[in-house]
Amino acid sequence: MKLIITGGAGFIGSNLVRHLISATDHSVVNLDKLTYAGNLDSLVDVATSPRYRFVQADIADAAVVREVLEETQPDAVIHLAAESHVDRSIDGPAPFIQTNVVGTFNLLDASQRYLDGLSPPRRRGFRFVHVSTDEVYGSLGRTGTFNETSAYDPHSPYSATKAASDHLARSWHSTYGLPVIVTNCSNNYGPYQFPEKLLPLMIIKCLNEEALPVYGTGENVRDWLHVQDHVAALMTVLEKGTPGETYNIGGRSEQRNLDLVRMLCQIMDEMHPRSQDERYSDLITFVADRPGHDLRYSVDTTKIETELGWTPKHDLDSGLRATVRWYLEHRDWWQRILDGSYQLQRLGEAKR
Repeated sequence: MKLIITGGAGFIGSNLVRHLISATDHSVVNLDKLTYAGNLDSLVDVATSPRYRFVQADIADAAVVREVLEETQPDAVIHLAAESHVDRSIDGPAPFIQTNVVGTFNLLDASQRYLDGLSPPRRRGFRFVHVSTDEVYGSLGRTGTFNETSAYDPHSPYSATKAASDHLARSWHSTYGLPVIVTNCSNNYGPYQFPEKLLPLMIIKCLNEEALPVYGTGENVRDWLHVQDHVAALMTVLEKGTPGETYNIGGRSEQRNLDLVRMLCQIMDEMHPRSQDERYSDLITFVADRPGHDLRYSVDTTKIETELGWTPKHDLDSGLRATVRWYLEHRDWWQRILDGSYQLQRLGEAKR
């Protein structure tokens, strides 16, 4: 199978590309703009594979998207390219509109034109997997879960643009017959995650003996999904999922943000202890909350588990330990990022 992966140089995308090249016989064309979060260093171990090709392009460029599809002749598109950091969407929402909404439209439109030119057997086998987030559902109280029929209620420019892209993707299926499958996942973590995200941010700040900023009182709850479990889920959806359907993907690992940071600090105490018996948890500092910060996300994964047979393999403790170990052993990877424009500064405080 020949696949186009958009955003394949990003966190989830690079983990997916490496899996496809190292563990399957699929061919991959990685279409990525290489924004600040796109990093080809994450793919050095597969870069020379004859089954891998990188194309630097912006999905907001409709002509380029059509050209890549026609040239590649893929059997499937897995659409991961997105502006994804909530804080950045608060500071500057315009790139989120361009990539998440306009870019998704371009991919859907080009894929439909491409599909219309395929032979009937190839048309039947083609899939467009649109990868999205649980943030589109809004915020939960202390109990309950979101399922695939929950109403959308996005609260940030990021989640609003992802909600728009979800609706566009489903409309292309219902209106034009494009075989779209939508996935909505919980918070991912694992190797090769850009340092602005919570877990790598905290790990690096621990190593630098810097304050560990926790929004508000740390009561916000998220479900944590190891990126390798997410990759396995996406492959399951690609191979077994039904066009027109949505599948929620979660790790069954809910934690308050404060408790998660404390877990991380305890692991750091074991793996990279501070001097003089000091604890990393002493560095936890509460900061002004993010505007519109949703209290809790939780997704019901019954559908993908019962219908497609996928379940997460990583528990949070072992997954966190493996993640901490990876960042400790790959300082050169994240240090090159810090040597550039991003220096772990707080985002999302813009007054508009």
